[in-house]
Amino acid sequence: MQNVQNFFLRCKAVGVLFLFLWAVFIAAPPAQGQEVIDRIVAAVDDQIILQSELLQYTYSLAVQMGVDPRKQPDKFNELRENALQSLIAQKVFFTKAKEDSVTVDQRQVDQYLEERLKYMVEQLGSEEKLEEYYGQPMRKIRRTFRENVEENLLVRTLQQKKFREVKISRREVEEFYQTHKDSLPGIKASVRLSHVLVNIAPGDAAVEAAKAKIDTLLQRVRGGEDFATLARLYSEDPGSATKGGELGFIQRGDFVKEFEEAAFALQPGEISGVVRSPFGFHVIQLIDRRGEKINARHILVRLSTSASDEKAAEAFVRQLRDDILAGKTSFEEAAKKYSSDQTSSEKGGDLGWFESDQLQVPEFREVARTLQPGEISEPLKTQYGFHLVRLDDRREARQYTLAQDWQEIHDMAQNAKVEHEMQNWLAVLKKQMYVRVAALE
Repeated sequence: MQNVQNFFLRCKAVGVLFLFLWAVFIAAPPAQGQEVIDRIVAAVDDQIILQSELLQYTYSLAVQMGVDPRKQPDKFNELRENALQSLIAQKVFFTKAKEDSVTVDQRQVDQYLEERLKYMVEQLGSEEKLEEYYGQPMRKIRRTFRENVEENLLVRTLQQKKFREVKISRREVEEFYQTHKDSLPGIKASVRLSHVLVNIAPGDAAVEAAKAKIDTLLQRVRGGEDFATLARLYSEDPGSATKGGELGFIQRGDFVKEFEEAAFALQPGEISGVVRSPFGFHVIQLIDRRGEKINARHILVRLSTSASDEKAAEAFVRQLRDDILAGKTSFEEAAKKYSSDQTSSEKGGDLGWFESDQLQVPEFREVARTLQPGEISEPLKTQYGFHLVRLDDRREARQYTLAQDWQEIHDMAQNAKVEHEMQNWLAVLKKQMYVRVAALE
């Protein structure tokens, strides 16, 4: 069996195939400072891998692993080779998924897509900054990412169907541990956290002001004033305002649901009523329709938050903390009812385990250092809103043992077994497909 350190390193670098890191891949940044003439670096039947695609993925992995391409060119090139093999495997499994007519729920695709885009917008600060980062308008980013999300969900579904019956015996787990205990990565100092997140929402005054402004603009459009001129003067969408609000031809999936439903329901020349979306209030005019695509223009009035809105959110979170401490509600109930973090709210706010030195949010890192298990922080403000953070558990750095860490060792052993069988299946599939790899430059 392969050296377990290499196994864990490869899992970290390119992802165990069974748990392919699609979220990392689609969020990969452009290769900074690189001027790339694109070319095909690999092909699997009719699926291709572009050099730009490979570089984006490799750079994202380099960031995760702390590899500096300029100072560590050999390590970066090795990482690029591993990344290419991972992408080839992805295309092989994707081709097999299409051959087997594997399907995924499109609502699940939309859900994952929106979560990923929301996370990236929050990381960069705004939609405009995300567009600048990728050098593309939001609709193109959305379209490209949606294709990537759907492809990876198809692959994951295929792999789960193939390997969900893989079992591992107690004896196999014990053998795995005895063979590799000296090279297993130790448990670093870590904490388990839960939180309740409350976004800073626009207050009634802000909503009313924005609604009054968009109502006035709608009346002016319906009164005969030129839509494009009003969009240039008043729309708060910087990406389209200078073009008279025109968005160009779009298809379903390019924009948020509320906007699309209103826009696709219009006839050419028709103007919508006021449409509310997560971005604010819109008035939409349909310019043209070509099959399943439409060209529309819009005027956007955004919903802005004020200092009073921030104070209201903080006061609400503080009262929520008081209610939890007084026993009027539980932390889990508060998270399920009030938290804006949909991923953790349904789990009672549970965020899981984090290595203490890997916590990225400074405010979380500080409370993880100072709280005792079971304690709840004061309201914390981050770029996402106000949080209550509870330290659920803490564990010090140590080596794995069967007595204390059976489940973790069991999972490692099972992943190793699945990976072994996955690699065998991948080798068989490759022989059944046309796989061509170009020399890397």
